[in-house]
Amino acid sequence: MINFKPTQLLIFLCCFLILLPSIVRGECTCEPEDEDRNKPLALKYKLVAIASILVAGAIGVCFPLLGRKFEALRPEKNLFFIIKAFAAGVILSTGFIHVLPDATESLTSPCLNENPWGKFPFAGLVAMTAAIGTLMVDVFATSHYTKSHLKTQQEQSEGDEEKTGENGNHVHVHTHATHGHSHGSVSLIEPSASSQLLRQRVVSQVLELGIVVHSVIIGISLGASESPKTIKPLVAALTFHQFFEGMGLGGCISQAKFKSRAVAIMALFFSITTPVGIAIGLGITNTYDESSPTALIVEGLLNSASAGILIYMALVDLLAADFMSPKLQNNGILQMGACVSLLLGAGLMSALAVWA
Repeated sequence: MINFKPTQLLIFLCCFLILLPSIVRGECTCEPEDEDRNKPLALKYKLVAIASILVAGAIGVCFPLLGRKFEALRPEKNLFFIIKAFAAGVILSTGFIHVLPDATESLTSPCLNENPWGKFPFAGLVAMTAAIGTLMVDVFATSHYTKSHLKTQQEQSEGDEEKTGENGNHVHVHTHATHGHSHGSVSLIEPSASSQLLRQRVVSQVLELGIVVHSVIIGISLGASESPKTIKPLVAALTFHQFFEGMGLGGCISQAKFKSRAVAIMALFFSITTPVGIAIGLGITNTYDESSPTALIVEGLLNSASAGILIYMALVDLLAADFMSPKLQNNGILQMGACVSLLLGAGLMSALAVWA
C-alpha cells in the first residue's frame, strides 16, 4: 500500500486531477485585483504554454534515461552525478523559492479570515508535516520490503541446503562448504543492493507525487487566467522549470531500474501533468476564482505539502545520498564539480522567480 506501482500512482493522480477543480470552486468574498484581460490573446499564450511545457518536460525527464543508450549518462558515471546534483538544486530551489512562498501567500491572503489563517503559519506547519510524512513513508516502505526480501532469500537458502543434503556424505561436506562461502558473500551484498534499489523506487514515486501536485496547481492557475501580462512571463519560466525538474525526476527513475513500461508511464505522466492542468484551467475559466477563500485554502495547503515533500527529497534522498557516497567522498574533483553544479541549479531556478 505504501509502495505504489506506477499504474496505481497514475490512477490516483488521475482522480486527483478530476476532483481538484470541483474542490477549488467557490464564491469570492474578496475583490480581485484589477488586471488587463484579453481572452483571445491569453488563449494564444496558453496554447503556446501547453506545447512548450510538454516538449520541455519530455526532454528533461528523458535526458537522464538515455543512459541505457549512452554509456556516459549511466548512473555509475561521473557525469550522471553532476547532472543529478544540478537537478537536485533545481528541485530544492523549487520547494524553497517557488512553492513554499506561494503557499504562504495563499494562506495569509486578506481574502481569508484573520482567525485562524492570519494568526498561525499554516504553510510551514503543513510543509513540516509533509516532510516528516515523507520520511516515514521512506523508512517504513524500505524496511517492509527489505524484510520481505530477506525472508524470501532465507527460504530459498534453506531449500538449497536441503537439496544439497540429498547427496553423499563426501559430496555434501565439500558442496556445503563451498555453498556456505558463496552464500555468505551473497547475503552480505544482495540484500544491500536490493534495499538500495527498492529505496530508489520509493524515492522516484514520492518525488513524482510531490512534483505533480504543484504542477497541477500551477497549470490550473495559468489556464484559468485571462491576463496576457500574467501568462506571458510564466510560459518561459515554467518551460525551464519543467525541463530542470524533469532532469531530477529522470535521474531518480533511471537509478530505480524500472521496467521499460513503468518508465514510459512515469515519464509520460510527468510530461503531461502541467499541460493537462492548463487544459483544466481553460475549461473552468468562468467558474474558477483564484481569490476565493476555498481556492486559496486548497491551493495553499497542497502547495505547502508539495514544498515539504520536495525539500525533503532534495536534501535527504538526492543530495545527502549522493554527496555522502564513497564515489563522491573519494574523488575531490567530482566533489567540486557536484557542488558547483548544485549551486548553479539552485541559483538558476531561483533566478526564474523574477519572471514567475
